Amino acid sequence: MAQDANETEANLTGVEPRRRAKPDVDTIGGRPLKPATRMMGHGYDPALSEGALKPPIFLTSTFVFPNAAAGKRHFEGVTGKRPGGAEGLVYSRFNGPNQEILEDRLAIWEEAEDALAFSSGMSAIATLFLSMVRPGDTIVHSGPLYAATETLIARVLGKFGIHWLDFPAGATREEIEAVLSKAASGRVALIYLESPANPTNALVDVEAVAAARDAVFGASGEKPPIAIDNTFLGPLWQQPLRHGADLVVYSLTKYAGGHSDLVAGGVLGSKEQINTVRSMRNTIGTICDPNTAWMLLRSLETLELRMSRAGENAAKVCAYLRDHPKVERVGYLGFLEEGSRQADIYRRHCTGAGSTFSLILRGGEAEAFRFLDALTIAKLAVSLGGTETLASHPAAMTHLSVPQARKDALGITDNLVRISIGVEDADDLIADFDQALAAV
Repeated sequence: MAQDANETEANLTGVEPRRRAKPDVDTIGGRPLKPATRMMGHGYDPALSEGALKPPIFLTSTFVFPNAAAGKRHFEGVTGKRPGGAEGLVYSRFNGPNQEILEDRLAIWEEAEDALAFSSGMSAIATLFLSMVRPGDTIVHSGPLYAATETLIARVLGKFGIHWLDFPAGATREEIEAVLSKAASGRVALIYLESPANPTNALVDVEAVAAARDAVFGASGEKPPIAIDNTFLGPLWQQPLRHGADLVVYSLTKYAGGHSDLVAGGVLGSKEQINTVRSMRNTIGTICDPNTAWMLLRSLETLELRMSRAGENAAKVCAYLRDHPKVERVGYLGFLEEGSRQADIYRRHCTGAGSTFSLILRGGEAEAFRFLDALTIAKLAVSLGGTETLASHPAAMTHLSVPQARKDALGITDNLVRISIGVEDADDLIADFDQALAAV
């Protein structure tokens, strides 16, 4: 009787492999299936879980090895002696079935080679930074960044001899190149971007960053990887790996989770870069838990539907807000001035304007607070990308810890309100904003 593939591999390597799932179907008649279709089953074979249509939640801290040789082989991957991570399940600080299925599906949206899931967006960012830097290095980043990210770079990593230089989100290639050239006197560990920027919605030209990086550091030698926080637009409206980024970072709490009921993060990119980050995650244990991974798998099935509806709502709401006499300006990507640099970046990088924007009211903090306090449907809360509409005051809330001079330089003003539009009825939202503006 002929041996099956598993028996043959066991005889050759001395390691008994895990039961293999059936191969995923990613094409029909030569036609590639879309990500929204593949979210329904990619990476999971019901036959391996008693026929369960959806993956069970695997609540276990450790996994049984089929033999000692397999245990050794798995730990070679976990400890980094062999790149690529474990070839089987080891321990829930390293991997688990729910997390691995989630990571497989996350990678599909960006056409990334690999992905990692984390316990929060900030744990993803912190693990990325820790995996890349050493004392004396410089991180070059765009500005503004999410306040906690700026704090991590300047105040936390700064204690360990890490330096930073930044350039404004809309900088040209020449401006970016000048900053990189200044930083290149030492070792640049990472170029870190956030686009659109939080909370101003300013876009970064990823293609210009990649060109500047290559010009300064050359085609050979050590080039710092480019990582970008893609939370505001990704993965539906922007895919930075196509424009020169090496790694994409997410707060999966936002659109990927999309129901304001979980906290998680993700990093996607090439296998080489992901292997570096994975080694740090395995060491410090910043992986997300099985239940959160399971909830994210559920949410990814409706990601395209939710983001599309929210984007359509935002376009209608912003069209109303744009002409309101108490509104100074709406920082919505659909309203970029034709011929401007921001409009050019948007045309090349984005496929949609998103559903999170800044609303700049006429007045200051008092007017902004009166508007926020008068909202009824929209909830006064931080975060974004949920099914419900949220509104907050960055200068007094999420970016309170940012020094005033830097807030002024970055345009985070007292009359700026950040709004994330949800999937409610657009006309109801307009009525809510109308009555709230009447209170200003």
